[in-house]
Amino acid sequence: MAINSYSQDLPITVNIKDIGDYLVKPGITAADLVKDIASAGPYPVMAIIKGNTLYDLHHVLNQNCELELVYPSSEAGMRIYRRTAAFLLIKACRELYPDKTLAIKHSLSNGLYCEFIGYQPSRQDIITLEKRMQGIITDDLPINKLTVSKEEACNIFARQGQMDKVKLLEFRDKGHVHIYELDGFYEYFYGYMLPSTGMLSQFRLLNYPPGLILQTPEKDEPGKVVKYLPQPKLSQVFYEAKKWAEMLDTPHVAALNDIITSGRAGDLIRVNEALHEKKIAYIADRICADPNIRLVLISGPSSSGKTTFAQRLLIQLRVNGRRPVSVSLDDYFIDRDSTPRDENGDFDFEALEALKLDLFNDHLLRLIQGEEVETPSYNFKAGCCEVMGRRTRVPAGEPIIIEGIHGLNEHLTWSIPREQKFKIYISALTQLNVDYSNRIPTTDSRLLRRIVRDSRTRGYNARATLNRWSSVRRGEEKNIFPFQENADVMFNSSLVYELSVLRPYAEPLLREIGPNYSEHVEAKRLLKFLSYFQPLDSKDIPPNSIIREFVGGSCFDV
Repeated sequence: MAINSYSQDLPITVNIKDIGDYLVKPGITAADLVKDIASAGPYPVMAIIKGNTLYDLHHVLNQNCELELVYPSSEAGMRIYRRTAAFLLIKACRELYPDKTLAIKHSLSNGLYCEFIGYQPSRQDIITLEKRMQGIITDDLPINKLTVSKEEACNIFARQGQMDKVKLLEFRDKGHVHIYELDGFYEYFYGYMLPSTGMLSQFRLLNYPPGLILQTPEKDEPGKVVKYLPQPKLSQVFYEAKKWAEMLDTPHVAALNDIITSGRAGDLIRVNEALHEKKIAYIADRICADPNIRLVLISGPSSSGKTTFAQRLLIQLRVNGRRPVSVSLDDYFIDRDSTPRDENGDFDFEALEALKLDLFNDHLLRLIQGEEVETPSYNFKAGCCEVMGRRTRVPAGEPIIIEGIHGLNEHLTWSIPREQKFKIYISALTQLNVDYSNRIPTTDSRLLRRIVRDSRTRGYNARATLNRWSSVRRGEEKNIFPFQENADVMFNSSLVYELSVLRPYAEPLLREIGPNYSEHVEAKRLLKFLSYFQPLDSKDIPPNSIIREFVGGSCFDV
């Protein structure tokens, strides 16, 4: 392998994966090392991975090592890009509207929804903010990383009026914290930043009352900002989540921690669970109000709590005097040797073509008409259906409940008129922020749920779950998310207290992933994320709670 001479003094060797060896002076930062390398590539370097640990570009190199460069085309790289763009937005808001607080709320379609607390910006406000952000980028200002004592950090944020951060840091068990400084303004993030504002070549601000949308490139197209795709139904569910958070007095993690440490968690759990029950009862009432509805189709991404939700909905339908029947999509898989394969040559069990659609639709039509059918019984070990199926009949006029990833796709139930179908989208849409600057990605909540459940019920360790997660996400982006706006109603399965409950279960599983594994990068990130939450015992959680599907103790067969 050729040696690239980076400096005249050659005391250490840095091997950059897929590029080569560089001889450099000790004490060089990762940013300086990759500066010339990055300029030759199509995208800037966001961070580095050394010893299966993610480091930002401020990281100093002092000894021989092997590095992998992190680009915005990766999940980790795009997180850093978006986080830095959010920092610029917060900085611009502080300059232009110093008496107002901006909250970075949640992802919404291909953007990040943000809003001012107690203030709705005008269209002109958004234009002004975008221009100021562009000015900060043009100035290419340094973003400095500082290590300070927790006490000093609290003093800094108290002076800036950011008491949400002060309260959050009070619960941290670390004596020192990393903070970032941009042109005299300080921020605290639980992830890394880019070293300078000039690296943010692409972003867009959109007026989205009562807040705004910050757009950055997506990892699949890191070189441009694509057109925003409105999702009004999903936006409405997030608005409902915001109202729930206000009702529960939990706008951020510090408020949740206060409730837990003061012994008031039991009441919080009961109210939050009651909100879930009320929404499920509302959905059941809507179904029962329309006599034309014969199919209830439930879909959502992995670890949304679909199984528990379906059971609780069935009970609420029975409360309304109905006698629903469940039909399992899993029994309609085609034989394994006929299953389509994905781009890697593996069986694609999530493909719509992996199901016997014609047989499934024939059975649905006959069941709706009151006939008895022999539904198949799939043997997953053998990879084919049993010789004998199950005799199934649906009482006249009663709904059929179907739960599966393709439930919102019209092609699944092509033979049934749309007016006979009621579609439900379910996901864990977190209504909680770490603080006003740090959001909680919905994906992280679902991933932690899955890690805990996989360990408890399937015998998978956390490393195996993390290894599969990217494939799971690709399946969701292909088969679920494009159809979510087809839903008649959306249900948010998130519980404001759940991450505090998941922490004691997830932490030991994540700590098993040592630095000798590539999954250590993600495990370390999730461990830091969980460390913000005060742990909460699950004893007060009712047995029908959705979170019981993951931690155990459910009264349902999940």
